Amino acid sequence: MSGVMRADAVTGQRVRGSDASSLRRDVVVSPGMCGGGSLVFGQIGDWTWEAVAAACGTNVHAARTADGRAAYLSFYYFRVRGGRTLHPHGLTFGDELRVDSRVFQYGGQSALTLHRLAPAGLELPDGPLDPAEVYERPHPDCLYAENFNRWIARSRPGSNEGLTRTAPPDFAYRHLPRLPNTHSPRSPVGRAREAGTFHPAPPPGFAPAGPDVVHAYELDVVRDLNGAGLVYFASYFAIFDTSLLQLWRSLGRDDERFLSRRVVDERIGFFGNADPGAVFRIEVRRWRGTERPEREIADMALRETGSGRLLAVASVETELDGTDGTDESESHP
Repeated sequence: MSGVMRADAVTGQRVRGSDASSLRRDVVVSPGMCGGGSLVFGQIGDWTWEAVAAACGTNVHAARTADGRAAYLSFYYFRVRGGRTLHPHGLTFGDELRVDSRVFQYGGQSALTLHRLAPAGLELPDGPLDPAEVYERPHPDCLYAENFNRWIARSRPGSNEGLTRTAPPDFAYRHLPRLPNTHSPRSPVGRAREAGTFHPAPPPGFAPAGPDVVHAYELDVVRDLNGAGLVYFASYFAIFDTSLLQLWRSLGRDDERFLSRRVVDERIGFFGNADPGAVFRIEVRRWRGTERPEREIADMALRETGSGRLLAVASVETELDGTDGTDESESHP
């Protein structure tokens, strides 16, 4: 496929590959790819599925296990880091991007995909996306995403609980490059799952900002479920942001400042799914930068009310626009 250009199924995109593990896209941002919600994360997720399908020779959208059950390439870990030019909520209609994606092998039931979103015309190295760039020397104008996916299937018809790990028999992965162990997310995500947080201790350079808060959220079957009847991975971004907005407003901050915040680093670990009718408990902690008070980190855990099952954890580091990080409501209790 190297060097071959084709029109993609999505209007405004053209795709080519530099090697068997890679795809490069020239993209014009459309309304369904951007905004203050979860659209951009859903789009990156679609690119991940398409990259894995191309690299592994598997029909990701209609995969089946050996015994005929539907298999889904689920999201176990999603991280996105924004740059000074591109960040998750900073895209708008008509933006022109170059998107480089590369798939790495992670055993017979998983895959890891890296993405770089760059402004069109930005000078970048040729060839496949180098993990050293993503993890060690990111370009300051680019947005980077890391997706760790696992194949799953339902263990019981009609239930989203007790999902099992199983891959379709045609999932080919041995030819893919390996990610250096120093960059593997497996251990940090495992620790986050065990601890219920990405930050069991205060992040370096940050101090607690206000008391912990708890919000309730009822699963919205209109918005939060995908076509397979599972809680859509991108809905978790919107659910966490809904909780973060509640906290934001309680601090006396307006919605315009929420929409203008820059997401510097956002991570979500996905550890379970839920059935319609579920009610969630979202626990939120917040830290503020000691040297850079405009920087904040929100640490959130999503649990199923009643059972207490941990379904997801999130860490969202943001940079507030036009503020020194001090809120009137916090300064004058």
